[in-house]
Amino acid sequence: MKVPLKIESERLEDYLAADAVIDHDHPLIRETADGLSPTGGTEVDVIRSMFHFVRDEIAHTVDAADSRVTLMASEVLRERVGLCYAKAHLLAALLRSQGIPAGFCYQRIGVLHGLNGVYLAGPDRWIRLDPRGNKNGADAHFCLEGERLAWTLDPAKGEIDFPTVYTTPSSAVVETLSSAKPGPAWYEGILPHSP
Repeated sequence: MKVPLKIESERLEDYLAADAVIDHDHPLIRETADGLSPTGGTEVDVIRSMFHFVRDEIAHTVDAADSRVTLMASEVLRERVGLCYAKAHLLAALLRSQGIPAGFCYQRIGVLHGLNGVYLAGPDRWIRLDPRGNKNGADAHFCLEGERLAWTLDPAKGEIDFPTVYTTPSSAVVETLSSAKPGPAWYEGILPHSP
């Protein structure tokens, strides 16, 4: 089911900004993004390439049973692992480095789940993409017509979409990842429930 999206800012440049977490000015981000951008490719080709890279080539912390904690986009890229939020940080940074506005969206599925809102200049609209990774029942795909996110929500279980496309990552997410201590299943019991 497609959720009507609300943007936090009318200014597209707010969805292109670099900061401490979305550090798309980092040389590793720029080099990777340039390498993923197909020569002569359209905006959609670039978005698709970067989405598939983050979804398929960056491991999800839980799926990989990885003890590392990553937050900054460049850190996620260097370590090749992260929770859904961290993977969304990386996808946004890669896209922003190529001048494609990207933000952050959230769902509550027991705990907060992070994904991306991406602006398509051609049709002048926002879409959501979920770079979580397709393991353990997740089934996200690149789709311009209708959404193919990792999970189908069940409102009867209290699962909800937060329809806003935020310009920066949730402060609750940043605080949680910043204070987390690496170790086995470090994420258990500490993940936020709302943006």
